[in-house]
Amino acid sequence: MRISLLLLFIILSSFSVIAQTEAWFYLRARDTSFVPPFEKNGDYLKYSGNDARLKAALKNYKIKIFKKTWKHAKKQNLKKTFFVVADNEALMTDLLQNMSHLFEFGELIADEDKKIFEPNDYGLTSTIGENLGAQVNLDYLDFLEVPKAWYYTTGSRDIVIGISDGSIEPDDKEFEGKSKIVRKSLLVNGHGFSVAETAAGQGDNGYGIPGVCYDCSIYATNYRHLNTLEQLVELSKMGVKVINCSWGISRYYETAQAAIYEMMDNGTVVVAVGHNIAFSKSDGKKIYYPGGYDKVIAVSSASHRYEHFSENIQYLKDKEIYYIKDIRNYVGQTGGFKNNDTTQTPSLYPISISNLNTSIDIVAPGTGLFRYGKLKLDNKVETTQFNQTSSVAPLVTGTIGLMFSLYPCLPAEEVESIIKFTSTNIDDVEPNKPYAGLYGSGMLNTGRAVKMVFDMFAEKERVKIENQRFSRWDFKLTAISEVLMQNQEFTEDSNLELTSRKRITIAKNTVLKPNAKGKIHLKIDPSLKKECELQLRDPSVLKD
Repeated sequence: MRISLLLLFIILSSFSVIAQTEAWFYLRARDTSFVPPFEKNGDYLKYSGNDARLKAALKNYKIKIFKKTWKHAKKQNLKKTFFVVADNEALMTDLLQNMSHLFEFGELIADEDKKIFEPNDYGLTSTIGENLGAQVNLDYLDFLEVPKAWYYTTGSRDIVIGISDGSIEPDDKEFEGKSKIVRKSLLVNGHGFSVAETAAGQGDNGYGIPGVCYDCSIYATNYRHLNTLEQLVELSKMGVKVINCSWGISRYYETAQAAIYEMMDNGTVVVAVGHNIAFSKSDGKKIYYPGGYDKVIAVSSASHRYEHFSENIQYLKDKEIYYIKDIRNYVGQTGGFKNNDTTQTPSLYPISISNLNTSIDIVAPGTGLFRYGKLKLDNKVETTQFNQTSSVAPLVTGTIGLMFSLYPCLPAEEVESIIKFTSTNIDDVEPNKPYAGLYGSGMLNTGRAVKMVFDMFAEKERVKIENQRFSRWDFKLTAISEVLMQNQEFTEDSNLELTSRKRITIAKNTVLKPNAKGKIHLKIDPSLKKECELQLRDPSVLKD
């Protein structure tokens, strides 16, 4: 028995070493039509084409994956990029040196970036997933680093996401076995289907696309009772952890604000849109509710696709002007050039900016998002064409669902802090500067938000609060693990209440200087205990 256990230990140790040395890389072909054929040979792939040179180059390696992907590919390279998993990184070098007529560029994937999980319906940017679902570009989920969040959790049936919207069908393939209609709603052109799919549509079922929190449950209700929000309070009392409201009105109700406070006390977070009115009409002064209520996470849209404006300059022939579209971290979808000079940084067109104001907490991608309602009702694969906020909110809602799934005891009042701490600061993006203070803390990052929750309670790494400049808002965070602050500012009206069981380290470039309205309270509490355990997709993650 002892010998058997020792042998098992050696086998598992060997597997661990092999897994760690496995090489992942991107490889770019010179021609979009090039697709080398492979056939399955046990656990590996065998080249089955007629190119003798390529066959010779591949024969000395064990290849697990060799397939096209849109992930991380620029516009001109979308159909030329391959994702490869092999036993040795030397394969990439061999192909680039000896098969230079076929391949022009390669890039190794760092070990930290291998900590991902992709279901089998992950669209055209799929790498380790099989892509059996809708053939659609899910680069917005890549941009949010959702596969890094899925490495820890894909959601939990015990965590319920509330959808206050148009109707869905509980027996629909994306919602069956996990959804319930609490109050009936109208069809609204499939709006509810699209919102529910983005937040929590079922993943890994070879159909549609995975929602952000795809293993979470869904309770659906309507969007009436604007003065009391009684339909939302009802969900909260039923144990719903986060509620999505992709709708809004311009009138404030004190009774509705009281309902929001009641739901927060119940442990429920509400996410709502800032709405779609163009900035050219709102001028940053139009607030919609429930997004504008205190303790609601208000969401607006931004762009995510092209890394630099030079990658997507377009020409409007009838007006003889150049313009840009869908540039990463821009809070508007389109913009133009002064004197039509494309060498200069563009300015955003206010008409292309969805409503921004001081109540907005976070922005996330708004264009190119899959519209499941169109597939459901019209059998069409379509994506959003403009920066509508309705489809943005469920990205945030799904992220929060993952956070609660990973650590069900996460205090609801700390969720917004984590979302903002882990967002991408976009203040230094030149075209955004005229709108500073109106787009919240910046761009949502689902991967970092979920990892922060993991770090707070796994006690493996320090929790990092970094790379942000906050001059307002109230922040609260309670971590079992050590906390590190670096390259971080809390100034003016900002309030921070931070508690750690171990240590709080104030590192370089950290500024803690609030004014008389602000406050910094740092506390070490050795008596802190976890209220529950982390619920991981794969328990072995704790051994990484």
